[in-house]
Amino acid sequence: CQPVPKPESRVEVCDLNPCPPRWKVTPAGPCSSSCGLGLAVQLVTCVQILHGQEVLQEEHLCPVAEKPLTSVPCVIRTCSYEWSFSEWSECSTSCGNGIQTRQDSCLSSLTHKPVNPLFCRRFPKAIVVRGCSAGPCPEQEGTLSPGAELQPVTPATHLTTAAAATEHRHKDLDVPLEQTKPGGGEEITAKRSFLCVCGNLFLNATGIINMTGVESRDCTVAIGRPLREEISVTILESSLNCSAGEILLFSGRMMWRTGCRKLPLSLINSRTNTLIVKQRVVLPGNGVILQYNSRTATKKYYQDCDQQLFGPQGEIVNPVQLPEEEQGVVCRTFITVAPQQRISLRALNTDLGPEGNQTHFNYILVRDVSTMKTVVFRGKQQFLWQSTGSQAEIEFHE
Repeated sequence: CQPVPKPESRVEVCDLNPCPPRWKVTPAGPCSSSCGLGLAVQLVTCVQILHGQEVLQEEHLCPVAEKPLTSVPCVIRTCSYEWSFSEWSECSTSCGNGIQTRQDSCLSSLTHKPVNPLFCRRFPKAIVVRGCSAGPCPEQEGTLSPGAELQPVTPATHLTTAAAATEHRHKDLDVPLEQTKPGGGEEITAKRSFLCVCGNLFLNATGIINMTGVESRDCTVAIGRPLREEISVTILESSLNCSAGEILLFSGRMMWRTGCRKLPLSLINSRTNTLIVKQRVVLPGNGVILQYNSRTATKKYYQDCDQQLFGPQGEIVNPVQLPEEEQGVVCRTFITVAPQQRISLRALNTDLGPEGNQTHFNYILVRDVSTMKTVVFRGKQQFLWQSTGSQAEIEFHE
C-alpha cells in the first residue's frame, strides 16, 4: 500500500449506552462436608460496567431467571464410613396392616466390615421401620390364621388373669413412677396403677411400667436418665399375641430391637441414657409389664461438653468452656420429651463469625432423630425449627 496515501487514524464512539447489569460469580468457598456429597457456597452479585469500572447494583436489575446457584454440589473424597441395611423383613401380620423392619449397621468403606455406629452418626440414616399390608382379613368373626390363639379379653378397666397375678406378685415393690403430665412439664409422682401410661416420659432411676389393658393400638413410652448412665429393661410379663402381629419395639440412639416371642425375663440394654418402648397390639387387654433400672454406662458414648435436656422447655448456650486440650470437640445437646409431645427450637441470638469464608466452618446442625434428617444453620441467621418426633440432637461445629 506504500504508493497509496495512508488515511489518519480515528476513533469514533459507536454506542453511548452503558452495558446492562449482569450476574457475577466469585469462586466457590470450602465444601461443607469433609467427605461425601456436600455444598460449596459461592457469592453471586449483580454488577454493571460504568466508565470502565465494575459497579455493584441491586439484584432486581439483573435478570432473575438467569441468576446462578448460590450453592453448588462438591465432593472432596469418599467417606470412610457409611450406613448399610439388611433386606426388609416379612410383614408382621398374615392379613391386614402390619410393619416391616430391617437392621442397620455402620460399615468401613475400606474393610466393608461393621464398626461402632458412632462413626456414622453424622450421616443421615434411612428408615428401618415401614408399614405394610398383607391383604384384607377374613370378615368372619373368630377366624384365625393357622396356629393363632386368642388371649382372654376383658374390658380395659379390668385386668387379664395373667396381669392380675403379676400385679399381686409385684405389688410389694410399690415403686413410684415419675411421669410428665400431658400437655405440660410438671412432674407428678404416682403409685403403680393401671391408668394409661402411653405417651409418658419416665425419669426415675428405677420403676415398673404396666402397658397392659391400654385402649390404644399403639402405646409408646420413653425412659430418660442423665448422661453417663444407661438403662436396662426386664420384661416381667407378656400377653402379646405374636401370631396376630402384636410386637414390642425398643429404640435408642445406638440400638434398635423388636420382639414378641420369648419376651418374659428377657433383658434389654439401651447403651445410652434414653430408651423408647413402643407396643403394638391387636386385641384390647394384651400387653407387657416392664421393670427398668439405670446404671453407670459401661462405655463412654458422649463428649464431656455434651448436654441432655428433658422437656418441657430450656435454654441452650454455646460455646461451652473447654480445657485447651479438648478444643475442636463437637459439642452436642440431646433433647428428649414425652413421646406425645414435639420439640420447637428458636434461635434467639446467633453469631457464627463475620461474613466470609470462615463462616463455612462455623455452623449449627440440628438432627430430627425420628427421621434422621439434618438441617444446617450458618452465619447470623435466626431460625425456628420444629421436630416430627420427640427427640432431637444439636451439634455446634467450631
